[in-house]
Amino acid sequence: MTATSRDGAAPDPVVTDPEDLLALDRQVCFALAVASRSVIALYRPLLDAMGITHPQYLVLLALWEQSPLSVKQLSGLLQLDPGTLSPLLKRLEAIGYVTRRRDPRDERALAVELTKDGRALREQALRVPPAIMERLGMSVEELEVLHRSLTRVIAAAAP
Repeated sequence: MTATSRDGAAPDPVVTDPEDLLALDRQVCFALAVASRSVIALYRPLLDAMGITHPQYLVLLALWEQSPLSVKQLSGLLQLDPGTLSPLLKRLEAIGYVTRRRDPRDERALAVELTKDGRALREQALRVPPAIMERLGMSVEELEVLHRSLTRVIAAAAP
């Protein structure tokens, strides 16, 4: 049985031309969206075991590099607006991984700092990258090439 459109005519055939620029499997946006969802899903069980979400993990990664950081600095590093970042920080503070306080050098700025437990969580997090590399079946070198390419895409797409 052949599907028909509402007017009874046969539907347009699916275009299978490999040169078609509108082919779904040629869309960078589609590949990036699926890759993003798929890779973040690989992180989920590892981060669940640590009691954190992927966005919280990203905040902690930034703070493990440098703590304290202002909310503005974190916002810039993570490319998240402060309105999105604020609830993440509140939850991280509620579970005891960060503290938020006014910066003594600038009372308008809020400084975010790791707690002792937040610093200790880094030890558990050290297991995450090797587990992801193993699951993806990719070497550090392959992932670095991918990272450089994605960084170029991010820079080119920036406003």
